[in-house]
Amino acid sequence: MNGMFGRLYRGETTFNFVGRRWWGFGISLAFVVVTFVSLFAQGLNLGIDFKGGVAWEVPATTITVDDVRVILEANNIPTADAKIQVLNGADGKRIRAQVGEISTETRTVVQAALSTKAGVDLQEVSVASVSSSWGRSITEKAVRALLIFFVIVSMYIAWRFEWKMAIAAILAMVHDVLISVGVYATFGFSVTPATVIAFLTILGFSLYDTIVVFDKVHENTTRYSAAKVSYGDIINVSMNQVLMRSINTSLAAVLPVLSLLVLGSWVMGAIALQEFALALLVGLLLGAYSSIYIATPLLAVFKGRETKYRSLQGTLRLGEEMARLGATSKKVVTRSVGEASAVSATQADIERETVMASSALSHPPRPRKNRRR
Repeated sequence: MNGMFGRLYRGETTFNFVGRRWWGFGISLAFVVVTFVSLFAQGLNLGIDFKGGVAWEVPATTITVDDVRVILEANNIPTADAKIQVLNGADGKRIRAQVGEISTETRTVVQAALSTKAGVDLQEVSVASVSSSWGRSITEKAVRALLIFFVIVSMYIAWRFEWKMAIAAILAMVHDVLISVGVYATFGFSVTPATVIAFLTILGFSLYDTIVVFDKVHENTTRYSAAKVSYGDIINVSMNQVLMRSINTSLAAVLPVLSLLVLGSWVMGAIALQEFALALLVGLLLGAYSSIYIATPLLAVFKGRETKYRSLQGTLRLGEEMARLGATSKKVVTRSVGEASAVSATQADIERETVMASSALSHPPRPRKNRRR
């Protein structure tokens, strides 16, 4: 395979990620602005578990959504903010109606009216009541868990790599959560405990994808430590080498979530799956995007200001020069009789690769003139 896909598969592409980092920053900034506008203009559509209220579920035998709305209005329950859905399950269709907090007497009257209209026993109309204090408790615990997660992750990355990588990774995760919340605020999707769980789950995926890239950047930084190579070049080479892996990881994660969303919620009518899968899908796509266009470009900005790389800031090797630079960071493959094994480059190999990198980025010396005697 010598085409684009073949070079992508072997990590030999030469995309200029660092040179186009401002495109990614600009797109993300636009999404963040939309997020804040949506949050201040209309806020989040909090589910019953967060703002408190009552939910009824009744078999949709002889009752319709309009019938449920008429029953609610007959009991002086405003339907403008009511959430009425048709659920498809293994035991047939059911109608769920969610409203705000009401009295116990009104809740019982509505339950009886629904059972009469649907022609079912009273026990077949389920009623769930949640207080707003319980929802606040869930929110506080979720925020506390999120902060603890950020602290532990930043400490680990700073210990494993360096603190600038930790800051870039944390900013990328904040970016993912913030825009995910903005998607829910903009489109009015309901926020439930399943949504919160999904938000916490996507942080792990976003971090994993970022760590994969950072590990390659850290490895190449060591390889080119003695060469006159800009940090932007190191970022570009590393990103192209792990690009296919990032794409495969994202596809492997997104496809099951799509199946869960389409088959589980839309076909089978499991609304709880929809709330979880939708948040996962948004978060997975944002996590794949942020690891390429947010976390690593931010690292390039932070590291490019160091004394070692400051003089080379803005100097990028493109095309064939980037390909030659990337070729020097390949692992050495040795073959023995009857067996082939890939081993990491030894110190001598690294030194030789460094010389190759330096020669790839500089012009050959001019020949000396012969002195007359």
